[in-house]
Amino acid sequence: MNEHDCPCTPADRSESETTDRRGLLKWSTILLGGLATAATGVPIIGFLLGPLRKQKDKWIRAGALKEFAEGEIRLVDLENPLAKATDGDTGRIAVYVRRVAGTQFQVFAVNCTHLGCPVHWFPQAGMFLCPCHGGAFYEDGSRASGPPPRALYEYEHRIENSELMVKLGHLPTLQQPA
Repeated sequence: MNEHDCPCTPADRSESETTDRRGLLKWSTILLGGLATAATGVPIIGFLLGPLRKQKDKWIRAGALKEFAEGEIRLVDLENPLAKATDGDTGRIAVYVRRVAGTQFQVFAVNCTHLGCPVHWFPQAGMFLCPCHGGAFYEDGSRASGPPPRALYEYEHRIENSELMVKLGHLPTLQQPA
């Protein structure tokens, strides 16, 4: 009977073969552990350092004052100042502009305050309606009915050289601007 014919027990293995296997398992464990740590750590570090690279909001022209009739609510498509060239149509922001009277305006986000679905303006009813869950808002943006917990969010705006300017780059919330 030669050495290839008999089943070998672990005790019969050479010490160098066992050491090589242990070394391979040790380094494989270290490598996989490092990859798992990096996969977990990179997003956490990005989250923590994100505020350091926050871009500032910018004032964007929504149109000349004469383009908005008093009492009218109009959907206006604006360029997002934070958009990249590769964003295409997703780099645009739609807002509803309401000219109350004279130089008094309201600029609403199109998103329902319930779950963010886009609301639609129905001039016949004088209401903004959300198609997702039946939320309704009056023409001044205040909540009329349905599941939305509050009025429509409003963008900060100002009039500059007979132009309506809207501050974009963030989503409007109840938080006061800094």
